[in-house]
Amino acid sequence: MADLSSVLAQAAAEHGNRPAVRLDSLVLSYAELRDAAARLTSLLPSLGIEPGDRVAVMLPNVPAFPIAFYGALGAGAVVVPMNPLLKSREVSYYLSDSGAKLLFAWHATAGEAAKGAAEAGARVVEVHEPDLADLLAGLAPVPATAPLAADDDDAVLLYTSGTTGRPKGAELTHAGLARNARLTAITLLQAGPADVVMGCLPLFHVFGLTCAMNAAIAAGSTLTLIPRFDPARALQVIGRDKVTIFEGVPTMYAAMLHDPAARSADVSSLRVCISGGAALPVEIMRGFEQAFGCMILEGYGLSETSPVASFNHPDKVRKPGSIGTPVEGVQMRVINDDGGELPASQIGEIVIRGHNVMKGYWRNPQATAEAITDGWFRTGDLARIDDDGYFYIVDRKKDLIIRGGFNVYPREVEEVLYEHPAVAEAAVIGIPHADLGEEVAAAVKLKPGTTASPAELRAFVRDRVAPYKYPRDVWIVADLPKGPTGKILRRAVQPPQHIP
Repeated sequence: MADLSSVLAQAAAEHGNRPAVRLDSLVLSYAELRDAAARLTSLLPSLGIEPGDRVAVMLPNVPAFPIAFYGALGAGAVVVPMNPLLKSREVSYYLSDSGAKLLFAWHATAGEAAKGAAEAGARVVEVHEPDLADLLAGLAPVPATAPLAADDDDAVLLYTSGTTGRPKGAELTHAGLARNARLTAITLLQAGPADVVMGCLPLFHVFGLTCAMNAAIAAGSTLTLIPRFDPARALQVIGRDKVTIFEGVPTMYAAMLHDPAARSADVSSLRVCISGGAALPVEIMRGFEQAFGCMILEGYGLSETSPVASFNHPDKVRKPGSIGTPVEGVQMRVINDDGGELPASQIGEIVIRGHNVMKGYWRNPQATAEAITDGWFRTGDLARIDDDGYFYIVDRKKDLIIRGGFNVYPREVEEVLYEHPAVAEAAVIGIPHADLGEEVAAAVKLKPGTTASPAELRAFVRDRVAPYKYPRDVWIVADLPKGPTGKILRRAVQPPQHIP
């Protein structure tokens, strides 16, 4: 049995007096976190929650999130994590689709949550205290009120980003999430009670949920939280709390590297940095490691894979630009459009099989059948494998640009743009072209205090790639659209009406 709530129960039994979660001056020990979750477990039946019901959690990175998460699991409920910035229409869809009866909503965004919940017929509990102190006052902690969950029971319904339509709920099981968290903690982070993990990745996202929160708790480490990522704030917290493990997406590393506070920040405590969520540009990796004196290990996964599928393992050779090799209990292959496995160096789609793969998409058998064949999950990501078995992401299959019959992979062009000394961020997209089908285009954000013209950037790339690959259209932007984790959203980049 691998009931996910046992991750906290075991940590509290072994490390009861040690700090579990911190938000500035608010610190909860493992015993206090376990008791708060158990109090919430005792509250849920009075709110109409029975084992198997869905409970939505729409909270920022505050201790209330793990309390609500583990408390709901203790009551036998399935947790539906939600971005606290969702608007009422989106809230209504998530609650209606999942059938969630109850929503824990942060007070600052409770208005939109209440409107959406009313449309879906769900009850809202408005959260005002970061540790739920007011809600839990007077309640007695109780043991888990439901029998231990079976390995393949749903623990979390995690809604995908919906790049191909409306978001779908990935059914993540108790066994898959618990094993992925413990594997991440022990094998990849090599974490223990002395470690402090930075919790700036949103906990409602699978990267933050598994690799930060659940993995930190599985290791008995301290999770120090930042409700909203800010590079200067992150640097300050690293120094204050002696953070040993930092986890982030590429834009977080770029923002910290380029922030003026980086020059005076105390980052001497950092032991290992983890990057995921999107491909990390090699230039950002090199610059960060040189400035911060800490190695970045890059991994790969998706919402549907709990998420960790592959990693540059700390005890193996690290290859910059690679997402490493499959983790224990997971298989990965690169296949062609017909499903045939491709040899080394050839580009195809990654498919994944293992304990980490979701059970399916919630109440969507058609989408499940399209995504999973004989246990193999089709990721939609294009990659190649080298002779040592290391995987290299080339791009999203849907982001592929076909210019006059030639394949152009946006990431390859972005890597070149990042080599320009003035470029902070870049997004390469395809825009419609009457003769070629698509033309290569690039939106670029510059580093503070630097200048570069579109013509200069165009020429810089033209000198470094094949003629059909360089962006004919380049424009400078103040910022690039990003998802909740800070991942750049190519699909949301819009070219200006008049491109320089």
